[in-house]
Amino acid sequence: MLTEILPFSFDLDAVAIAGTSLWSLALYLGFSPVSEWVIEMLNRWFNFAERSLYTSKSEFEKTRQARESQNAFYASLFSILPFLGIGTLCNWLVELSLGRSWAISMGILACVGCGVYELGRQDGKSSGD
Repeated sequence: MLTEILPFSFDLDAVAIAGTSLWSLALYLGFSPVSEWVIEMLNRWFNFAERSLYTSKSEFEKTRQARESQNAFYASLFSILPFLGIGTLCNWLVELSLGRSWAISMGILACVGCGVYELGRQDGKSSGD
């Protein structure tokens, strides 16, 4: 289908994409305080960068709430990128050391382990409050 639209062809490695996605999800869950910090920093940076685009304060204040909501959405979306990079590295290291079939298996185990850890962390935080 893509070869009919594009004049060139490229191969996508489904195993590498799946392994990278699993490792990225595991890291995102396991390091959720870090992901929240990344979201907050990106949100602050987006708000600061957008403020520099406006010359008048009244025009800036008119649409402030909508723009801050949009920037929060973009920050949460872009916060995935560092975890994708580190997930790619983890997947590559597991493929290199244990073999290609173990990369997905270890990614699934990491997702389950980090998911259980995150549930326990949230439960401990809510019972401690």
